[in-house]
Amino acid sequence: MVKAVSETNFPVTFLNHTPVMHLPDRVSVTEGVAFKEQCQQLLESSPLPEKIVLDCSQTIFIDSSGIGALARTFRNTQQKEVQLVLKGVTPQVMTVLELTSLDKVLTLEPLAVTTTTTANYSEKQLPTTHPSMGSWVKRLLDILGSLVGLAITASLFLPIIIAIKLDSPGPIFFGQTRCGFMARRFTIWKFRSMCIDAEAQKSSVTNQAVGAIFKNDNDPRVTKVGRFLRKTSLDELPQFWNVLKGDMSLVGTRPPTPEEVEYYEVPEWRRLDVKPGMTGQWQVNGRSSIKNFEDIIKLDLQYQHNWSLTYDLKLIFKTIMILFNENSGAV
Repeated sequence: MVKAVSETNFPVTFLNHTPVMHLPDRVSVTEGVAFKEQCQQLLESSPLPEKIVLDCSQTIFIDSSGIGALARTFRNTQQKEVQLVLKGVTPQVMTVLELTSLDKVLTLEPLAVTTTTTANYSEKQLPTTHPSMGSWVKRLLDILGSLVGLAITASLFLPIIIAIKLDSPGPIFFGQTRCGFMARRFTIWKFRSMCIDAEAQKSSVTNQAVGAIFKNDNDPRVTKVGRFLRKTSLDELPQFWNVLKGDMSLVGTRPPTPEEVEYYEVPEWRRLDVKPGMTGQWQVNGRSSIKNFEDIIKLDLQYQHNWSLTYDLKLIFKTIMILFNENSGAV
């Protein structure tokens, strides 16, 4: 028996007591908030459904907010022990799910593969969630800038690794998982500035996930050489490799940790519509003094709103000037 419900934001039908929510062609922040709230209402209904089906057969665009709503809904259904099924997943949506590895945890029912859909599926393209993501000039700037940066890194590599080794035992590099475009996880690289067991010494502190993305030179886990590397930003030189690989950009938003993203509401996922950057609004506005989570979001969204190639170049120039002024007093 199929029963239609029209009072909701999206059409919902019931097939043998199983709710089927039909998603629109585009799922961005507004739609994401709406379908997350609708799913929450279904999870609070009585009797509780055994599963919820999201019909994605008409959806051809989904951005980071849509992915955030999907991730939050999946977590909510798991807590209620309700199965979440995505039905009729289009190639456009499947591409994003594969990028974020959600295809490995969600129950998917893709569109039937025909001659036509096979041709489309072989030409997978990520959604252009922001103009910067479709700019080949920005990508060219990233490649050229990262090559210059890696050349500088190579010239300073030997003295840096000697200083790190003499100061503290352990590896030269420190890798940490961060979330990039659409929350895809990648490993960000730095020269190690902390003692080898720094991660084990972490204390469970409220809001630590947010605070962890900023430098804290008073942290007792930071080594003597590490303080100098952080003061001069030399610890971040290996991130030019992340830029060359395409995980990051020279200019963008601050790359959050997975723990931080866990706290995001759907609208806050918008900061992941662009690649994270080595520098950005937070860098030129006093990164060490920015501790409020709302301010982080505000600066990231401000960057997206103001973005242009000229704006990127201005932020790069401002960053160089700030580092030059800081380093002139640190050496």
